[in-house]
Amino acid sequence: MKRINVLILVLFFLPVFNSSVIAQTNHPFFNEIEAFKKIDQSHPPEKGSILFVGSSSFTMWKDIQNYFPEYAIINRGFGGSSLPDVIHYASDIIYPYQPSQVVIYCGENDLATSANVNADTVLNRFSKLFIMIRKEVPRAHILFISIKPSPSRAKYMPEMVRANELIRKYLRRWSGTGFVDVYNKMLLDDGSPMQDIFLSDKLHMNKNGYLIWQKAIYPYLRKKG
Repeated sequence: MKRINVLILVLFFLPVFNSSVIAQTNHPFFNEIEAFKKIDQSHPPEKGSILFVGSSSFTMWKDIQNYFPEYAIINRGFGGSSLPDVIHYASDIIYPYQPSQVVIYCGENDLATSANVNADTVLNRFSKLFIMIRKEVPRAHILFISIKPSPSRAKYMPEMVRANELIRKYLRRWSGTGFVDVYNKMLLDDGSPMQDIFLSDKLHMNKNGYLIWQKAIYPYLRKKG
């Protein structure tokens, strides 16, 4: 009789378990996150490193360590992620590293991929991620890189400016934070985006773009301690 009851319980919970597994594996960027986990298993990152996390502007910065040779860098930029994606995977690619500093670039895709998202939405999403990191890695310095003015997304620039300002003001309320303005450093005198710092897609940067970021970010990086 007991065996029958156990079998009934197994059959009852199995569909629930399967659906949760399927939901997880079907979430965007699942394979990229799993690849990060495999890298971490074979080459565990140094605790207290500086973690760069966010969307494809970090993903494509393959040689980021060369730009900041004095620091131990972990790059966990993935795909065309938005802030909800980073929130979803925070327990996989933020908390385990116990970083001394978390550098975030995200929010651009949020604005560009949904007509229902505005600067206020980006702030709300960012503040949720911020609170999560503060709870799980309380000693980490949190640095936000402003949304960049990509030429292919010029129509979103007013909302980018507003989102950047909202996040800048939000971070000023907290200690152990920083805001890096790359947006204005990537504009011409007439206020339009520079063209020669981007790849042909006018979305992702070439080396000249990353040199601008390097110079802007360097003063904000923190040594372990």
